[in-house]
Amino acid sequence: MYFNKAILIGNLTRDPELKSLPSGIQVCTLSLATNRVWKDKNGAKQESTDYHNVVVFGRQAETSAQFLRKGASVLAEGRMQTRSWDAADGSKKYRTEVVADRIQFGPRPAGAPAGDAPPRAAAPGKEGTDAPPIDTIDYPEESINPEDIPF
Repeated sequence: MYFNKAILIGNLTRDPELKSLPSGIQVCTLSLATNRVWKDKNGAKQESTDYHNVVVFGRQAETSAQFLRKGASVLAEGRMQTRSWDAADGSKKYRTEVVADRIQFGPRPAGAPAGDAPPRAAAPGKEGTDAPPIDTIDYPEESINPEDIPF
């Protein structure tokens, strides 16, 4: 049995790049940084950063390019793949990347813009908002008798 699965949670090191294949399929490339923190044998805190190339196809590529920006927190889940090609100078080049099946956006910092998304309405009760009141459900004031429930 063979298993090729990669799950990364990190921050984008640059804005996503969206391109289109000749077949019309959208491709988005991301660069993701992950950190590792540990204590060495002397008890000193050490930190290491790894950088990962991530490729997303189709509709998720479009939404990733639309809503993600440099510094955004992202979960990328997919498979590892290494490509090779011959460079113009005759040398062989290699690139290992995660071909993502799923991209999940992480939390945004408070007040951060949401890419091209429309701005969200302010919370109710705040001064200076022009948002209409939200429709709410009016529950009856009477108490419910558990014996009236049919199950």
